[in-house]
Formats: sequence, structure tokens, C-alpha cells
Amino acid sequence: MDFAFSEEQEELGRTVRAFLADTSPETEVRRLMETPEGFDRVLWRRMGAELGLQGLAVPEEYGGAGCGPVEMGVVMEEMGRALLCAPFLSSAVLATTTLLRCADEEARKRLLPGLASGELVATLALTEDSARWDAAGVGLTARESGGSWLLTGHKTFVLDGAGADVVLTVARTEPRIEGGTDDAPDDGIGVFLVDGDAPGLTREPLPTMDPTRRQARLDYLDVPATRLRTHGGGWDLVAEVLDRAAVALAAEQVGVASRALDMAVEYAKVRHQFGRPIGSFQAVKHLLADVLLEVESARAAAHYALLAAENEAPDLSAVASLAKAFCSDACLRATTENIQVHGGIGFTWEHPAHLYLKRAKTSQLLFGDPAYHRELLARRIGLGTVTDADTVSVPVEGAA
Repeated sequence: MDFAFSEEQEELGRTVRAFLADTSPETEVRRLMETPEGFDRVLWRRMGAELGLQGLAVPEEYGGAGCGPVEMGVVMEEMGRALLCAPFLSSAVLATTTLLRCADEEARKRLLPGLASGELVATLALTEDSARWDAAGVGLTARESGGSWLLTGHKTFVLDGAGADVVLTVARTEPRIEGGTDDAPDDGIGVFLVDGDAPGLTREPLPTMDPTRRQARLDYLDVPATRLRTHGGGWDLVAEVLDRAAVALAAEQVGVASRALDMAVEYAKVRHQFGRPIGSFQAVKHLLADVLLEVESARAAAHYALLAAENEAPDLSAVASLAKAFCSDACLRATTENIQVHGGIGFTWEHPAHLYLKRAKTSQLLFGDPAYHRELLARRIGLGTVTDADTVSVPVEGAA
């Protein structure tokens, strides 16, 4: 397996970095943090029209570029470096992956062109008050009525849920008398398409630690929905999506960690103490060397996971958990030590160091924290665990 990116992939990274340097500098990030929607719709459409970023993983027949997880990882890493305020993870990763891996061709034809162009924003609503990332945590119910589906319950910590045009909602279905169909086996879990302005749907933005990534609570009261057709059970589809989303997030975490390390190194070269740069002191040298080792190890783990996803490797689930656990820890370590190297100024609102720390902390919890993914990894490679990872309760991003 070749871990090196191709020249085309390297050029993609350089192009995205240059684009984000112009369109998403720190001043713009801070401006968007204070806006109700949390991102710039005009820039979002430019990303789709000029660079085709939202459609990278979308096949050409639906208006995309037909690229794979590796290219998406390259883009996610650069977005992490820039702390981009945009619904890329929710729309281009979570929602798009769900549509690509389901069996509903009609839904793909209807939604993927708009998602690829940036005209539409979608998200996946999964987590609830139980703070779980497994099937047992799904409590929102879906019932059939007159040939259609109605959803009742609520979801919380939904990425970009307040402004999404389409919400793919994971719900627990009532048992059917006939027991399900070939294209939608009834395993008790379904994924449903819900319009953002559907009657009965109430959306409330949530205050969270990371102001650069929006989350919301969604309340459903007999909300009309369309069930996605699946190749297997509904949770099988969600599990596939979560594995691939964890891999994409690991790549973003590498970008966040890498930028935090660069900031610390740059400051260590210019900040003088006792008549010499603080980077010349052994303690600072060793600290930064340790962070460099973790960041490069995290990059190797993320790249391996991207290649596993690209090749549909049979051990993708295990690799995804490994990458998510390791990259989460490395990202938090890099952003924490960046503040340590900066000293007092690193704790101020005016310095960007705290923004990277907040992104690192919330990303660590998103899709399950490192302890949860080590549990999954142990189970997935057959080592067994102290507790059942399918029933372990884990905190979600933004939880108190």
C-alpha cells in the first residue's frame, strides 16, 4: 500500500490551501462565528462552482467529480488547518455518504446534484439525550400513516441542523405486520429524508464549546418524511456512514494539529526569554519534538484509514476506530501544547490558539471519544472488551 499522495492529490491540497488562505483567514473565521447561520452561503456556492469541493466524492453522473475518500481527506486536512466555518462535514461527508451508500436511486438523483453544486446543505441527525452513537441510542420514532411516514421525538447536537435544507434522520420504526421488504429490511432502524421546512419540525441552535462548528436541537412532531431504501438494515447503513465520517474527521484533526504545531514552532523562534529564543531551551525543544512525533504518527494513521476506505478494505471499521482514537488524542495534545508554548498570550481571546483547542476538544468527542473507539477496535479485531461497545454510553460533542 502506497502511503504517498499522487501529484494530482498534492496539487489539490495546495489549491485548497491557497483558496482558504484568501477566503477564510482568521478575521473571516471570527466574523462567521458571530453570525446566526455560522457560514457564508455565497462562499459555500463558490466552493462548489469553482473548486467542486462538495462534489468530490459524488459520481460524475450526479454532477460530481467522482473522486474518492483520499481526495476528501486531503480537503478535510486543509479545512482543519484553516478552521473553515462551513457545513462540509455534515453535508459533503455525512449526508452525501449516506445517499451514496443507500439503495435509493431516486433520492440520489434528486439530492446529489444540489449537494455537489453547493445549492443544497444537508446533514445527518442521529444523537439524542442518551449521548450514544449506536443503535440503542435511537429513540425518535417513525410510524406509517396512509402510506407515508411521520416522525416524533427529538435529536440533539445535530451538525448544522438549524440551517440544513435537508435532514437525514435516523429513527426507530414501529414493527411491521408483514415484516419489511427486500429493499428496506425492517431491523427496527430507518433513515428518513426530512425537508428543513417540514411542518412539525422545530430547530433550535445550541451554544457549544466550538463556535466554528454549528450544532442544533431538532424537535419532531408528526413530521412527514420519506424512508430511504437500503441494501440491508437501516443501522447497517448508518454504521457504514459513521466509519467513513470518522476517517474524514481524523484527516481534519491532522490539519488542526499540524497548524497548531506550526504556530508553536513559529512562536518559539521569535519569543525571547533571558536573551535567547525560547525554542533554544531544551524543555521546549523536547516538548515540540514529542508533539511532532504524535502529529506525524496521526497523519500516517489518517492516511492509512483513507486508503482503507478508498479500497473498501474488509478491516475498515477497525482502521476507522484506530485512526479516530489516535488522531483525537494527538490533535488535543498539539493544541494544548501550543497554548503552553505561547504562555499567557495563548489564553487570550484575541489569539487564535484557543479556537484550535476548542475544535480539537469537540472533535475528540464527535462520533465517539477515544475510549469508545478503543472499545470498538478491540471488539472489531476480536480481542474482546470489558464492556459491550455496542451498549457503552459515550458523550457527544457539545455535551456538558
